[in-house]
Amino acid sequence: MYFTTRKFFIFIGLVFFFFSTGNSVEAQETTQIAKVSVVSKEESAEKEPAPKKEISAEMNRTFTRVGVDQTQTEPLTLNEAIRRALENNNQIEVARDDVRYQETQLRSFLGFYDPVVNVTPNYTRNSTTGSEPTNDFRVNSNVTKSIRQTGGNYSVFFNNSRTENRFAQAQLSSGSTLGESSTSAINSSNLGIQFNQPLLRNFRIDSQRRLIRIQRKRLQQSDADFRRQTIEIISQVQRSYWDLVFALRDLQNRNANLNLSRENLRQIEARIEAGASAPLARAEVATELANREADVLIATQQVATAENSLKTLILRNPNAPEWNESLVPTDQPAFSMEPVDLNIALQEAVQNRTELRRLRLQKEINAIDIEYFRDQTKPQIDLTGSISLNGLAQSGNQNGVLLVPQFTGNDEILRQRLNTLLPLDQQIPARDIPIPPPPSYLVGGYNQALRNILRTDAPNYTVGVTFSFPIGNQTARANLAGARFLQEQNNAQLRSQEQNVIAEVRNAVQAVETARQRVLTARRAIENAEIQLEGERRLFEVGRSTNFLLFQRENTLANARNSLIRAETDYNKALADLQRATSTTFRVNNIEVESPTDNQ
Repeated sequence: MYFTTRKFFIFIGLVFFFFSTGNSVEAQETTQIAKVSVVSKEESAEKEPAPKKEISAEMNRTFTRVGVDQTQTEPLTLNEAIRRALENNNQIEVARDDVRYQETQLRSFLGFYDPVVNVTPNYTRNSTTGSEPTNDFRVNSNVTKSIRQTGGNYSVFFNNSRTENRFAQAQLSSGSTLGESSTSAINSSNLGIQFNQPLLRNFRIDSQRRLIRIQRKRLQQSDADFRRQTIEIISQVQRSYWDLVFALRDLQNRNANLNLSRENLRQIEARIEAGASAPLARAEVATELANREADVLIATQQVATAENSLKTLILRNPNAPEWNESLVPTDQPAFSMEPVDLNIALQEAVQNRTELRRLRLQKEINAIDIEYFRDQTKPQIDLTGSISLNGLAQSGNQNGVLLVPQFTGNDEILRQRLNTLLPLDQQIPARDIPIPPPPSYLVGGYNQALRNILRTDAPNYTVGVTFSFPIGNQTARANLAGARFLQEQNNAQLRSQEQNVIAEVRNAVQAVETARQRVLTARRAIENAEIQLEGERRLFEVGRSTNFLLFQRENTLANARNSLIRAETDYNKALADLQRATSTTFRVNNIEVESPTDNQ
């Protein structure tokens, strides 16, 4: 029963094959007959010329990029692209300006310790009813400066005055006047220094020194951000450069495949005209030609996209004329058979990554805060003192003995009334009291006052101590506790970032190794695809293959070549990502970045 059923199915299959083969032969013969039959000129004009003109137009089509003059080419190496990005990239410029701004902030804080010169001239005119007016001149000057090393401050002063006022003269001369009349003037000069020095709180660190030390760390953080941004831009330039290399090589490969289809179409048309092939074969080749033209169009768009991405990174002005030029990369993808050492990559990343450096600097900032807030919990003991040299002199010349009446004013009136009541032998006489002239060193005007500063009896000294004990001091204690909590938080953030860096480096090393293996695999695939295509062409030439199989072999070879191009460019892009992950971009590309000014 089984044998009979098997024979039946074999018989049915042979019948089906016979009819299908017959129909195909009949259709082929009919097509051949229709091909060689004579047709009218109108039918010929309607049927044959139009497709030939359309196919001819398709064969001569050119593919252009919008807004780019492909006749204006600019050769570009990878190093040149990186250099132009460092000079022109706007994001790098923003990061560089941030570093410069932080430098100005540091100089601003350091300006607190610049010496300050103060000069105060003053003129006073005093008038009292019934007396002549007096004129006073004063010029006070000093230089003040804070000390960075110890937190103290000092002031060097030089004060000068010339006064005609009796009350002011009494103050200058310690209660006694030197002049002989109300119009005589006294000149005074005072030279000295005042100082204040913390002995406990604010001795090692104070608010200003804390700001300066923190700003130095902020400046280093901004430098780390600038380096990170620069590395990121360089990595983007490298990736965009290799993307453009791939896009151009892919476009070249697609064009070569398209030209191969055009050549196949010419051969098929020649065979159709010779009657060796059916017109249906033209449609099959034209379809493949259209598909490959679509591939070329997509590849052209990819070239434009990659080129615009690279131009965005290396051009500063959006209206630069280079936007209308065609970039031509001249560097070829590099390849190495040696795998990347994971341990070395991890060590370099931990040492060089700017994110880790930034967190370490933040940890140092927190340590400065802890030191400052701990210092603020201490009592305040300040040493104060001053040393001054005083000089005093009267204007005019030194005169002889001055006779001053013993009784003046109301005393003289009282003496006269008493004498009217007293006998003559008991009356109070009116006598003059002799006043000797002032010493010569106290007469001579302003120049003599300056000379008196250097006398041995001129120095004055003052020394004191100020104690301040805040009760409770809750503000400083709370700030210290908060800084310690932030220290623990910074430690956790640093550990988390180190884990992220390690994972990123491992992924980058794996990407390099995968791309390296892909290159080797793609090379083997190309060798095998070329052998298969060559064999298929020989079979097609002897009539033992079809256009469909030949197109498959051609597409397989084109895809294998594209795979190699993609693998090679991906390998170089993976190397760029590895440089970014390990922060070795500057060293590998021979780039030197200057550190900001520290202003020690």
